[in-house]
Amino acid sequence: MNRVVPRVGLAVLLSCTVFAQSPASKPSFEIADVHVSARTVNPSMRGGFIRGGRYELRTATMVDLIRTAYDVDANNVVGGPAWLDTDRFDVIANVPPRTSPESLKLMLQSMLADRFKLVVHNDTKPLSGYVLTSVKRSSQMKEADPAAEKNGCSNSQSEPTPSGIGFVSYSCHNVTMDAFAQVLRGMAPGYTGGNPIANQTELKGSWDFDIKWNGRGQLAAAGSDGVSLFGAIEKLGLKLELKNVSLPVIAVDSVNEKPTDNLPGVTKALPAIPLEFEVADIRPSAPETKDATGGFQPGGRLDMHGMTLKDMIEFAWDVDDGDTIVGGPKWLDVNRFDIVAKASTTAPAAGQQQFDFEAVQLMLRALITERFKLATHTEQRPVTVYALVAGKPRMKKADPTNRTACKNVAAGSNNLSTALSRTFNCQNISMAQFADKLGNIAGGYIDHPVVDLSGLDGSWDFTLNFSPKRALQMGGRGGDASQASAGTAGAATDPNGAISLFEAIDKQLGMKLEQQKYPMPVIVIDHVEEKPTDN
Repeated sequence: MNRVVPRVGLAVLLSCTVFAQSPASKPSFEIADVHVSARTVNPSMRGGFIRGGRYELRTATMVDLIRTAYDVDANNVVGGPAWLDTDRFDVIANVPPRTSPESLKLMLQSMLADRFKLVVHNDTKPLSGYVLTSVKRSSQMKEADPAAEKNGCSNSQSEPTPSGIGFVSYSCHNVTMDAFAQVLRGMAPGYTGGNPIANQTELKGSWDFDIKWNGRGQLAAAGSDGVSLFGAIEKLGLKLELKNVSLPVIAVDSVNEKPTDNLPGVTKALPAIPLEFEVADIRPSAPETKDATGGFQPGGRLDMHGMTLKDMIEFAWDVDDGDTIVGGPKWLDVNRFDIVAKASTTAPAAGQQQFDFEAVQLMLRALITERFKLATHTEQRPVTVYALVAGKPRMKKADPTNRTACKNVAAGSNNLSTALSRTFNCQNISMAQFADKLGNIAGGYIDHPVVDLSGLDGSWDFTLNFSPKRALQMGGRGGDASQASAGTAGAATDPNGAISLFEAIDKQLGMKLEQQKYPMPVIVIDHVEEKPTDN
Protein backbone atom coordinates (compact mmCIF):
# COMPACT_ATOMS: atom_id res chain seq x y z
CA MET A 1 0.00 0.00 0.00
CA ASN A 2 1.48 3.29 -1.04
CA ARG A 3 1.36 5.63 1.91
CA VAL A 4 3.34 8.51 0.63
CA VAL A 5 2.03 11.01 -1.93
CA PRO A 6 4.98 12.86 -3.38
CA ARG A 7 4.83 16.63 -3.44
CA VAL A 8 5.68 18.07 -6.87
CA GLY A 9 7.19 21.54 -6.90
CA LEU A 10 10.29 23.50 -7.83
CA ALA A 11 11.91 25.61 -5.14
CA VAL A 12 13.32 28.03 -7.69
CA LEU A 13 9.77 29.07 -8.57
CA LEU A 14 8.50 29.48 -5.03
CA SER A 15 8.12 32.78 -3.25
CA CYS A 16 9.89 33.41 0.04
CA THR A 17 8.13 36.66 0.87
CA VAL A 18 7.25 35.34 4.33
CA PHE A 19 10.70 36.42 5.48
CA ALA A 20 9.59 40.01 5.19
CA GLN A 21 7.30 39.59 8.18
CA SER A 22 8.56 40.10 11.68
CA PRO A 23 8.00 37.18 14.11
CA ALA A 24 5.70 39.34 16.20
CA SER A 25 3.33 39.89 13.26
CA LYS A 26 2.97 36.23 12.35
CA PRO A 27 0.00 34.17 13.56
CA SER A 28 0.82 31.40 16.01
CA PHE A 29 -0.72 28.15 17.25
CA GLU A 30 -3.17 28.54 20.13
CA ILE A 31 -1.70 25.46 21.88
CA ALA A 32 1.09 23.17 20.69
CA ASP A 33 2.49 19.87 21.92
CA VAL A 34 6.05 19.52 20.55
CA HIS A 35 8.11 16.46 21.48
CA VAL A 36 10.63 13.92 20.20
CA SER A 37 8.95 11.20 18.11
CA ALA A 38 8.68 7.63 19.30
CA ARG A 39 10.90 5.23 17.38
CA THR A 40 9.20 3.65 14.36
CA VAL A 41 10.12 1.39 11.44
CA ASN A 42 11.18 3.24 8.26
CA PRO A 43 10.11 6.66 9.57
CA SER A 44 8.91 9.44 7.29
CA MET A 45 6.92 12.61 7.93
CA ARG A 46 3.17 12.13 8.24
CA GLY A 47 0.29 14.51 8.59
CA GLY A 48 0.19 18.16 7.61
CA PHE A 49 -3.58 18.62 7.71
CA ILE A 50 -6.28 20.05 9.95
CA ARG A 51 -9.23 18.02 11.16
CA GLY A 52 -11.58 19.08 13.92
CA GLY A 53 -9.30 21.91 15.02
CA ARG A 54 -6.30 19.56 15.37
CA TYR A 55 -3.14 19.94 13.25
CA GLU A 56 -0.48 17.23 13.26
CA LEU A 57 2.98 16.61 11.85
CA ARG A 58 4.52 13.35 13.01
CA THR A 59 8.02 11.83 12.71
CA ALA A 60 9.23 15.02 11.00
CA THR A 61 12.89 15.97 10.84
CA MET A 62 13.86 19.60 11.32
CA VAL A 63 14.40 19.75 7.55
CA ASP A 64 10.81 18.47 7.11
CA LEU A 65 9.53 21.14 9.48
CA ILE A 66 11.46 23.93 7.75
CA ARG A 67 10.47 22.87 4.22
CA THR A 68 6.83 22.62 5.31
CA ALA A 69 6.86 25.97 7.09
CA TYR A 70 8.59 27.85 4.26
CA ASP A 71 7.18 25.86 1.32
CA VAL A 72 10.51 24.89 -0.24
CA ASP A 73 12.13 21.63 -1.26
CA ALA A 74 14.21 19.74 1.30
CA ASN A 75 17.28 20.04 -0.95
CA ASN A 76 17.01 23.82 -0.64
CA VAL A 77 17.45 23.83 3.15
CA VAL A 78 21.19 24.29 3.71
CA GLY A 79 23.52 24.63 6.67
CA GLY A 80 22.65 23.80 10.26
CA PRO A 81 23.90 21.10 12.64
CA ALA A 82 24.49 17.40 11.89
CA TRP A 83 21.16 16.21 13.34
CA LEU A 84 18.95 18.34 11.07
CA ASP A 85 18.04 15.36 8.81
CA THR A 86 17.90 12.64 11.47
CA ASP A 87 16.23 13.73 14.74
CA ARG A 88 12.45 13.45 14.47
CA PHE A 89 9.66 15.36 16.19
CA ASP A 90 5.88 15.33 16.58
CA VAL A 91 3.92 18.59 16.45
CA ILE A 92 0.26 18.55 17.51
CA ALA A 93 -1.46 21.92 17.66
CA ASN A 94 -4.88 23.46 18.20
CA VAL A 95 -5.97 25.70 15.30
CA PRO A 96 -9.26 26.99 13.90
CA PRO A 97 -10.68 24.32 11.53
CA ARG A 98 -10.76 26.67 8.51
CA THR A 99 -7.24 28.02 8.87
CA SER A 100 -5.78 28.58 5.40
CA PRO A 101 -2.62 26.75 4.25
CA GLU A 102 -0.81 30.11 4.11
CA SER A 103 -1.69 30.95 7.73
CA LEU A 104 -0.72 27.43 8.78
CA LYS A 105 2.79 27.89 7.36
CA LEU A 106 3.19 31.15 9.28
CA MET A 107 2.04 29.46 12.49
CA LEU A 108 4.60 26.71 11.97
CA GLN A 109 7.30 29.34 11.38
CA SER A 110 6.36 31.02 14.67
CA MET A 111 6.48 27.69 16.50
CA LEU A 112 9.95 26.87 15.14
CA ALA A 113 11.27 30.29 16.19
CA ASP A 114 9.67 30.03 19.65
CA ARG A 115 10.20 26.38 20.61
CA PHE A 116 13.46 25.58 18.74
CA LYS A 117 14.88 29.13 18.55
CA LEU A 118 15.27 28.64 14.80
CA VAL A 119 17.00 31.47 12.91
CA VAL A 120 17.19 31.33 9.10
CA HIS A 121 17.88 33.67 6.20
CA ASN A 122 17.41 33.76 2.43
CA ASP A 123 20.41 32.99 0.25
CA THR A 124 21.34 31.69 -3.20
CA LYS A 125 23.70 28.75 -3.68
CA PRO A 126 24.73 26.36 -6.47
CA LEU A 127 22.96 23.04 -5.90
CA SER A 128 22.90 19.78 -7.82
CA GLY A 129 19.98 19.90 -10.24
CA TYR A 130 18.87 19.22 -13.80
CA VAL A 131 18.82 21.71 -16.64
CA LEU A 132 16.25 21.31 -19.44
CA THR A 133 17.52 22.77 -22.72
CA SER A 134 16.34 22.83 -26.33
CA VAL A 135 18.54 21.05 -28.91
CA LYS A 136 16.45 21.07 -32.08
CA ARG A 137 12.83 21.52 -33.13
CA SER A 138 10.98 18.17 -33.06
CA SER A 139 7.83 17.27 -34.94
CA GLN A 140 6.61 15.60 -31.74
CA MET A 141 6.15 19.03 -30.11
CA LYS A 142 3.37 21.22 -31.49
CA GLU A 143 2.49 24.75 -30.50
CA ALA A 144 -0.71 24.66 -28.46
CA ASP A 145 -3.93 26.56 -28.97
CA PRO A 146 -4.03 28.90 -25.93
CA ALA A 147 -7.85 28.65 -25.94
CA ALA A 148 -7.83 24.85 -25.69
CA GLU A 149 -9.69 23.41 -22.72
CA LYS A 150 -7.09 20.74 -21.92
CA ASN A 151 -4.22 21.92 -19.74
CA GLY A 152 -1.38 20.09 -18.02
CA CYS A 153 0.17 16.60 -18.20
CA SER A 154 -1.89 13.51 -17.42
CA ASN A 155 -1.21 9.77 -17.50
CA SER A 156 -2.06 8.11 -20.80
CA GLN A 157 -2.10 4.57 -22.19
CA SER A 158 0.61 3.20 -24.50
CA GLU A 159 1.58 -0.17 -25.93
CA PRO A 160 4.32 -2.02 -24.02
CA THR A 161 7.70 -2.87 -25.52
CA PRO A 162 7.92 -6.13 -27.57
CA SER A 163 9.40 -7.75 -24.44
CA GLY A 164 6.18 -6.90 -22.58
CA ILE A 165 7.63 -4.16 -20.37
CA GLY A 166 5.20 -1.29 -19.95
CA PHE A 167 5.87 2.41 -20.41
CA VAL A 168 5.24 5.38 -18.15
CA SER A 169 3.22 7.59 -20.50
CA TYR A 170 2.02 11.19 -20.27
CA SER A 171 0.00 13.34 -22.63
CA CYS A 172 0.72 17.05 -22.16
CA HIS A 173 -1.53 19.81 -23.50
CA ASN A 174 -1.12 23.59 -23.47
CA VAL A 175 1.97 23.28 -21.24
CA THR A 176 4.75 25.84 -20.94
CA MET A 177 8.32 24.62 -20.57
CA ASP A 178 8.43 26.20 -17.08
CA ALA A 179 5.40 24.12 -16.08
CA PHE A 180 6.82 20.96 -17.70
CA ALA A 181 10.12 21.34 -15.86
CA GLN A 182 8.20 21.83 -12.62
CA VAL A 183 6.17 18.60 -12.88
CA LEU A 184 8.78 16.40 -14.58
CA ARG A 185 10.64 15.65 -11.35
CA GLY A 186 7.48 14.15 -9.85
CA MET A 187 6.77 12.14 -12.99
CA ALA A 188 10.09 10.28 -12.90
CA PRO A 189 11.65 10.38 -9.40
CA GLY A 190 13.62 7.19 -10.12
CA TYR A 191 15.63 9.08 -12.74
CA THR A 192 15.78 12.58 -11.29
CA GLY A 193 16.58 11.50 -7.73
CA GLY A 194 14.40 14.33 -6.38
CA ASN A 195 16.74 16.98 -7.82
CA PRO A 196 15.15 20.25 -9.00
CA ILE A 197 14.77 20.91 -12.72
CA ALA A 198 15.40 24.38 -14.20
CA ASN A 199 13.96 25.36 -17.58
CA GLN A 200 16.62 26.85 -19.87
CA THR A 201 14.99 25.91 -23.18
CA GLU A 202 14.11 29.52 -24.10
CA LEU A 203 10.98 28.08 -25.74
CA LYS A 204 8.10 30.54 -25.38
CA GLY A 205 4.40 29.86 -25.32
CA SER A 206 2.58 26.57 -24.65
CA TRP A 207 3.02 23.16 -26.25
CA ASP A 208 1.23 19.86 -26.93
CA PHE A 209 3.21 16.61 -26.87
CA ASP A 210 3.22 13.00 -25.70
CA ILE A 211 6.14 11.44 -23.83
CA LYS A 212 6.81 7.89 -22.67
CA TRP A 213 9.67 5.99 -21.06
CA ASN A 214 10.36 2.79 -19.15
CA GLY A 215 10.69 3.03 -15.38
CA ARG A 216 14.30 3.04 -14.27
CA GLY A 217 13.95 -0.35 -12.58
CA GLN A 218 12.47 -1.89 -15.77
CA LEU A 219 14.87 -0.46 -18.34
CA ALA A 220 17.24 -3.43 -18.16
CA ALA A 221 14.39 -5.91 -18.76
CA ALA A 222 13.22 -3.92 -21.79
CA GLY A 223 16.66 -4.38 -23.39
CA SER A 224 17.23 -2.66 -26.74
CA ASP A 225 13.53 -1.73 -26.91
CA GLY A 226 13.77 0.26 -23.68
CA VAL A 227 13.56 4.05 -23.50
CA SER A 228 14.98 5.95 -20.54
CA LEU A 229 13.62 9.30 -19.40
CA PHE A 230 16.64 11.00 -20.98
CA GLY A 231 16.02 9.26 -24.32
CA ALA A 232 12.34 10.23 -24.21
CA ILE A 233 13.29 13.87 -23.59
CA GLU A 234 15.70 13.77 -26.56
CA LYS A 235 12.88 12.58 -28.84
CA LEU A 236 11.15 15.89 -28.08
CA GLY A 237 14.22 17.78 -29.27
CA LEU A 238 15.17 18.61 -25.67
CA LYS A 239 17.99 17.59 -23.36
CA LEU A 240 18.05 16.93 -19.62
CA GLU A 241 21.48 17.23 -17.97
CA LEU A 242 22.66 17.07 -14.37
CA LYS A 243 24.53 20.26 -13.46
CA ASN A 244 25.02 22.69 -10.61
CA VAL A 245 22.18 25.21 -10.70
CA SER A 246 22.06 28.47 -8.77
CA LEU A 247 18.92 28.27 -6.63
CA PRO A 248 17.34 30.22 -3.77
CA VAL A 249 17.83 28.44 -0.45
CA ILE A 250 16.94 28.77 3.21
CA ALA A 251 20.15 28.86 5.22
CA VAL A 252 19.94 27.72 8.85
CA ASP A 253 21.89 30.08 11.12
CA SER A 254 21.06 28.44 14.45
CA VAL A 255 18.56 25.99 15.97
CA ASN A 256 18.23 24.09 19.24
CA GLU A 257 18.11 20.29 19.16
CA LYS A 258 15.72 20.12 22.12
CA PRO A 259 12.44 22.07 21.96
CA THR A 260 11.36 24.09 24.96
CA ASP A 261 9.06 22.24 27.37
CA ASN A 262 5.34 21.95 26.73
CA LEU A 263 2.99 23.92 28.92
CA PRO A 264 1.37 21.90 31.74
CA GLY A 265 -1.77 20.04 30.65
CA VAL A 266 -1.23 20.74 26.95
CA THR A 267 -2.13 17.21 25.78
CA LYS A 268 -5.49 17.34 27.58
CA ALA A 269 -6.27 20.75 26.09
CA LEU A 270 -5.81 19.57 22.50
CA PRO A 271 -8.79 18.23 20.52
CA ALA A 272 -9.02 14.45 20.89
CA ILE A 273 -8.26 12.05 18.04
CA PRO A 274 -11.43 10.15 17.01
CA LEU A 275 -10.88 6.46 17.83
CA GLU A 276 -13.91 4.93 16.12
CA PHE A 277 -15.35 4.95 12.61
CA GLU A 278 -18.77 6.55 12.29
CA VAL A 279 -19.96 3.45 10.42
CA ALA A 280 -18.14 0.22 9.57
CA ASP A 281 -19.01 -3.00 7.76
CA ILE A 282 -16.86 -6.18 7.91
CA ARG A 283 -17.84 -9.33 6.04
CA PRO A 284 -16.08 -12.38 4.50
CA SER A 285 -14.75 -11.80 0.98
CA ALA A 286 -16.13 -13.71 -1.99
CA PRO A 287 -14.62 -17.25 -2.11
CA GLU A 288 -12.74 -16.53 -5.36
CA THR A 289 -10.90 -13.53 -3.89
CA LYS A 290 -7.13 -14.12 -3.93
CA ASP A 291 -5.54 -10.68 -3.50
CA ALA A 292 -5.96 -7.62 -1.31
CA THR A 293 -7.17 -4.48 -3.09
CA GLY A 294 -8.52 -1.03 -2.24
CA GLY A 295 -7.46 1.55 0.30
CA PHE A 296 -8.34 5.12 1.20
CA GLN A 297 -11.06 7.01 -0.64
CA PRO A 298 -11.84 10.77 -0.60
CA GLY A 299 -13.75 12.02 2.40
CA GLY A 300 -12.29 9.65 5.01
CA ARG A 301 -13.66 6.41 3.53
CA LEU A 302 -11.76 3.13 3.95
CA ASP A 303 -12.64 0.58 1.24
CA MET A 304 -10.47 -2.58 1.46
CA HIS A 305 -11.20 -5.97 -0.09
CA GLY A 306 -9.61 -9.40 0.26
CA MET A 307 -7.70 -8.48 3.42
CA THR A 308 -6.58 -11.19 5.81
CA LEU A 309 -6.80 -10.37 9.49
CA LYS A 310 -3.00 -10.49 9.59
CA ASP A 311 -2.96 -7.82 6.84
CA MET A 312 -5.26 -5.69 8.96
CA ILE A 313 -3.12 -6.11 12.09
CA GLU A 314 0.04 -5.18 10.17
CA PHE A 315 -1.65 -2.03 8.88
CA ALA A 316 -3.36 -1.04 12.14
CA TRP A 317 -0.21 -1.53 14.25
CA ASP A 318 2.10 -0.10 11.57
CA VAL A 319 4.13 -3.32 11.25
CA ASP A 320 6.13 -3.89 8.04
CA ASP A 321 7.41 -7.39 8.86
CA GLY A 322 4.87 -10.18 9.35
CA ASP A 323 7.40 -12.12 11.46
CA THR A 324 6.80 -9.64 14.28
CA ILE A 325 3.22 -10.91 14.65
CA VAL A 326 3.27 -14.28 16.41
CA GLY A 327 0.73 -16.74 17.74
CA GLY A 328 -2.85 -17.05 16.64
CA PRO A 329 -4.61 -19.67 14.47
CA LYS A 330 -3.59 -20.64 10.92
CA TRP A 331 -6.62 -18.92 9.36
CA LEU A 332 -5.19 -15.53 10.46
CA ASP A 333 -3.38 -15.13 7.12
CA VAL A 334 -5.75 -17.29 5.04
CA ASN A 335 -9.33 -16.11 5.56
CA ARG A 336 -10.10 -12.89 3.69
CA PHE A 337 -12.48 -10.05 4.57
CA ASP A 338 -13.90 -6.88 3.04
CA ILE A 339 -14.04 -3.68 5.10
CA VAL A 340 -15.99 -0.57 4.21
CA ALA A 341 -15.77 2.13 6.87
CA LYS A 342 -16.33 5.88 7.14
CA ALA A 343 -14.27 8.18 9.33
CA SER A 344 -15.44 11.52 10.69
CA THR A 345 -17.24 13.71 8.16
CA THR A 346 -15.57 16.85 9.53
CA ALA A 347 -14.20 18.44 6.36
CA PRO A 348 -10.54 19.45 6.23
CA ALA A 349 -9.51 22.95 5.24
CA ALA A 350 -9.13 23.75 1.56
CA GLY A 351 -5.91 22.38 0.14
CA GLN A 352 -5.42 19.86 2.98
CA GLN A 353 -5.24 16.07 2.76
CA GLN A 354 -8.53 14.21 2.92
CA PHE A 355 -7.68 11.74 5.67
CA ASP A 356 -5.67 11.42 8.84
CA PHE A 357 -3.60 8.29 8.25
CA GLU A 358 -2.65 7.71 11.88
CA ALA A 359 -6.21 8.28 13.09
CA VAL A 360 -7.50 5.73 10.57
CA GLN A 361 -4.92 3.23 11.83
CA LEU A 362 -6.18 3.71 15.39
CA MET A 363 -9.80 3.41 14.24
CA LEU A 364 -9.04 0.16 12.41
CA ARG A 365 -7.20 -1.14 15.48
CA ALA A 366 -10.25 -0.45 17.65
CA LEU A 367 -12.60 -1.93 15.03
CA ILE A 368 -10.86 -5.30 14.60
CA THR A 369 -10.22 -5.52 18.35
CA GLU A 370 -13.95 -5.21 18.99
CA ARG A 371 -15.33 -7.21 16.08
CA PHE A 372 -12.88 -10.16 16.23
CA LYS A 373 -12.51 -10.05 20.04
CA LEU A 374 -8.79 -9.61 19.43
CA ALA A 375 -6.49 -9.59 22.45
CA THR A 376 -2.74 -8.98 22.12
CA HIS A 377 0.32 -8.06 24.11
CA THR A 378 3.86 -7.01 23.19
CA GLU A 379 7.04 -8.75 24.30
CA GLN A 380 10.64 -9.29 23.18
CA ARG A 381 11.30 -12.44 21.13
CA PRO A 382 14.02 -13.56 18.71
CA VAL A 383 12.98 -12.79 15.12
CA THR A 384 14.75 -12.83 11.78
CA VAL A 385 16.65 -9.59 11.15
CA TYR A 386 19.35 -8.33 8.83
CA ALA A 387 22.39 -7.74 11.02
CA LEU A 388 24.88 -5.10 9.86
CA VAL A 389 28.26 -6.47 10.96
CA ALA A 390 31.82 -5.28 10.42
CA GLY A 391 34.24 -7.10 8.14
CA LYS A 392 37.18 -4.92 7.10
CA PRO A 393 35.61 -1.43 6.97
CA ARG A 394 36.59 0.66 3.94
CA MET A 395 34.80 3.83 4.99
CA LYS A 396 36.21 7.27 5.78
CA LYS A 397 35.87 8.83 9.23
CA ALA A 398 33.44 11.75 8.97
CA ASP A 399 33.75 15.41 9.84
CA PRO A 400 31.27 15.63 12.75
CA THR A 401 30.27 19.20 11.81
CA ASN A 402 28.70 18.09 8.50
CA ARG A 403 24.99 17.35 8.29
CA THR A 404 24.07 13.66 8.48
CA ALA A 405 22.53 12.47 5.22
CA CYS A 406 22.31 9.63 2.66
CA LYS A 407 21.28 11.18 -0.66
CA ASN A 408 20.35 9.43 -3.87
CA VAL A 409 22.64 10.53 -6.70
CA ALA A 410 21.01 10.28 -10.13
CA ALA A 411 23.26 8.94 -12.90
CA GLY A 412 21.94 11.47 -15.40
CA SER A 413 22.77 9.56 -18.58
CA ASN A 414 20.87 7.55 -21.19
CA ASN A 415 22.49 4.11 -21.01
CA LEU A 416 21.88 0.66 -19.57
CA SER A 417 24.05 1.29 -16.52
CA THR A 418 21.47 3.88 -15.42
CA ALA A 419 18.95 1.07 -14.98
CA LEU A 420 21.43 -1.15 -13.17
CA SER A 421 22.58 1.40 -10.62
CA ARG A 422 21.47 3.08 -7.41
CA THR A 423 24.06 5.40 -5.90
CA PHE A 424 23.82 6.92 -2.43
CA ASN A 425 26.33 9.37 -0.99
CA CYS A 426 26.25 9.04 2.80
CA GLN A 427 27.85 11.69 4.99
CA ASN A 428 28.55 11.82 8.73
CA ILE A 429 26.35 8.81 9.41
CA SER A 430 26.67 6.25 12.19
CA MET A 431 26.14 2.56 11.50
CA ALA A 432 22.97 2.64 13.62
CA GLN A 433 21.60 5.49 11.49
CA PHE A 434 22.62 3.67 8.30
CA ALA A 435 20.82 0.52 9.49
CA ASP A 436 17.67 2.59 10.09
CA LYS A 437 17.85 4.07 6.58
CA LEU A 438 18.46 0.84 4.66
CA GLY A 439 14.77 -0.04 4.53
CA ASN A 440 14.08 3.18 2.59
CA ILE A 441 17.27 3.09 0.54
CA ALA A 442 16.83 -0.51 -0.68
CA GLY A 443 13.26 -1.54 0.04
CA GLY A 444 13.25 -4.24 -2.64
CA TYR A 445 15.89 -6.18 -0.70
CA ILE A 446 14.93 -5.43 2.90
CA ASP A 447 12.03 -7.59 4.14
CA HIS A 448 13.13 -7.79 7.79
CA PRO A 449 14.26 -5.18 10.33
CA VAL A 450 17.89 -4.06 10.03
CA VAL A 451 19.92 -4.00 13.26
CA ASP A 452 23.37 -2.48 13.75
CA LEU A 453 25.61 -5.13 15.30
CA SER A 454 28.84 -3.72 13.82
CA GLY A 455 30.31 -2.46 17.07
CA LEU A 456 31.66 0.56 15.13
CA ASP A 457 31.51 3.87 16.97
CA GLY A 458 31.47 7.32 15.43
CA SER A 459 30.24 8.51 12.05
CA TRP A 460 31.40 7.76 8.52
CA ASP A 461 31.45 9.01 4.93
CA PHE A 462 30.97 6.56 2.04
CA THR A 463 29.31 5.96 -1.32
CA LEU A 464 27.15 2.89 -1.91
CA ASN A 465 26.32 1.75 -5.44
CA PHE A 466 24.07 -1.26 -6.11
CA SER A 467 21.52 -2.56 -8.62
CA PRO A 468 17.76 -2.62 -8.03
CA LYS A 469 16.60 -6.11 -7.16
CA ARG A 470 14.57 -6.34 -10.36
CA ALA A 471 17.82 -6.19 -12.38
CA LEU A 472 18.91 -9.43 -10.65
CA GLN A 473 15.63 -11.24 -11.32
CA MET A 474 15.16 -10.82 -15.06
CA GLY A 475 14.99 -14.46 -16.12
CA GLY A 476 18.67 -15.22 -16.50
CA ARG A 477 19.76 -11.63 -17.06
CA GLY A 478 20.72 -11.33 -13.40
CA GLY A 479 22.08 -13.52 -10.66
CA ASP A 480 20.46 -15.86 -8.19
CA ALA A 481 17.42 -13.98 -6.87
CA SER A 482 17.07 -16.39 -3.96
CA GLN A 483 20.55 -15.46 -2.81
CA ALA A 484 19.75 -11.78 -3.20
CA SER A 485 16.75 -12.28 -0.93
CA ALA A 486 18.59 -14.37 1.62
CA GLY A 487 21.23 -11.77 2.33
CA THR A 488 24.23 -13.42 0.73
CA ALA A 489 26.89 -11.75 -1.35
CA GLY A 490 26.98 -14.20 -4.27
CA ALA A 491 24.09 -12.77 -6.25
CA ALA A 492 25.94 -10.56 -8.72
CA THR A 493 26.64 -12.61 -11.85
CA ASP A 494 24.94 -10.36 -14.40
CA PRO A 495 27.13 -9.84 -17.49
CA ASN A 496 25.97 -6.20 -17.56
CA GLY A 497 27.55 -5.62 -14.16
CA ALA A 498 24.49 -5.73 -11.88
CA ILE A 499 25.48 -6.00 -8.22
CA SER A 500 23.22 -6.90 -5.29
CA LEU A 501 22.88 -4.73 -2.20
CA PHE A 502 24.56 -7.43 -0.11
CA GLU A 503 27.63 -7.70 -2.32
CA ALA A 504 27.86 -3.92 -2.64
CA ILE A 505 27.91 -3.51 1.16
CA ASP A 506 30.56 -6.23 1.37
CA LYS A 507 32.86 -5.05 -1.44
CA GLN A 508 32.43 -1.28 -1.19
CA LEU A 509 32.06 -0.71 2.56
CA GLY A 510 33.83 -3.72 4.04
CA MET A 511 30.63 -4.52 5.96
CA LYS A 512 28.21 -7.44 5.80
CA LEU A 513 24.42 -7.67 5.93
CA GLU A 514 23.51 -11.11 7.27
CA GLN A 515 20.28 -12.77 8.32
CA GLN A 516 20.18 -13.94 11.92
CA LYS A 517 17.88 -14.09 14.93
CA TYR A 518 17.77 -11.11 17.27
CA PRO A 519 15.40 -10.07 20.10
CA MET A 520 12.82 -7.56 18.85
CA PRO A 521 9.39 -6.37 20.07
CA VAL A 522 6.65 -8.62 18.67
CA ILE A 523 2.86 -8.53 18.82
CA VAL A 524 1.60 -11.76 20.42
CA ILE A 525 -1.96 -12.87 19.57
CA ASP A 526 -3.55 -14.04 22.83
CA HIS A 527 -7.11 -14.51 21.54
CA VAL A 528 -9.05 -13.96 18.32
CA GLU A 529 -12.37 -15.21 16.95
CA GLU A 530 -12.68 -16.40 13.36
CA LYS A 531 -16.09 -14.87 12.70
CA PRO A 532 -16.51 -11.10 13.30
CA THR A 533 -19.52 -9.97 15.27
CA ASP A 534 -22.52 -8.89 13.21
CA ASN A 535 -22.60 -5.51 11.47
